[in-house]
Amino acid sequence: MVGINQCINGREWDMVVNMLELKNFKGSGVFNMGSMMEIGRILFPLVVVAGIAVFVIKRLQSKHKQGTLGKKKSKSAQSLLDSLLPLGMLAGTAVSVIISMIVQIPLLSIIGLGAGIGLLVGYFAYEVYSRKP
Repeated sequence: MVGINQCINGREWDMVVNMLELKNFKGSGVFNMGSMMEIGRILFPLVVVAGIAVFVIKRLQSKHKQGTLGKKKSKSAQSLLDSLLPLGMLAGTAVSVIISMIVQIPLLSIIGLGAGIGLLVGYFAYEVYSRKP
């Protein structure tokens, strides 16, 4: 029976052992400033979009409890009013993809931010449109 250490050369085997034992991460610390910045870049869009989503949901929940959600007389106007939040998210995502082609920002980060900002813009459009008779 051939062992794994016989299938790869000695240097590759040492690299595998170092990775498994995490020898490269001992001593100087795992988190330097570069890794902290990378973690911040990963978590920033998540935190921003989560804050926007919580804000919109809580505002709509309080309007629902008060009974002041937007109501329109015609069915088509009510459908438009109900569709403003998802349409804002779609528009924000489309704009974010276009921005990502122009500016060098990771696509996944900018799509999440675009959808969150679109949700916020859709909520404000909902507020404005629901006040009109």
